[in-house]
Amino acid sequence: MKIVVAITGASGSAYAVRLIEELNEKAEVILVASEPAKEILTAELDIPFTELEELASESYDNDYMAASICSGSAPFDAMVVVPCSMNTLGKLASGIADNVIARAGSVALKEGRRLIIVPRETPLNTIQIENMLKMSNAGAVILPPMPGFYGRPETAMDLVEFVVGRILDQLGIGNELAPRWGET
Repeated sequence: MKIVVAITGASGSAYAVRLIEELNEKAEVILVASEPAKEILTAELDIPFTELEELASESYDNDYMAASICSGSAPFDAMVVVPCSMNTLGKLASGIADNVIARAGSVALKEGRRLIIVPRETPLNTIQIENMLKMSNAGAVILPPMPGFYGRPETAMDLVEFVVGRILDQLGIGNELAPRWGET
């Protein structure tokens, strides 16, 4: 499986890092991040972007519009935007494809590939909610990072793993990152 992981400039870098670590063992990862995402990654986790690039099979600069994932003829199975900024969500919902993340998301939709959006904002305004509805109507999966507490998480990483486990479920990739309902 080839999975595009796009990281945008919103809080929640831990979700992206943990997802890439899991996918690295189970799929081919194609990585792209916005410049603000790289800054937030370092600010939140003290991890330079180059460390994540080492886990990916391919990595693209968000301004490199000749990236293979910008074309419908280049095969990838799914795309996850994690975390997804409201700016990127707005671009995707409006069909604006002015960078690699937005173009690859557009490609995923037009080619009928799985597109998972992990929006990271709270509270939400009406425009943001409408953009999520547009994306859902277009075929994207909207997966807000809302952890379950029935597994009695003890650490922040337990909460992250719950969300990453749900992302992997949507990709059809088996995992045991968090307890499932009825297993606790």
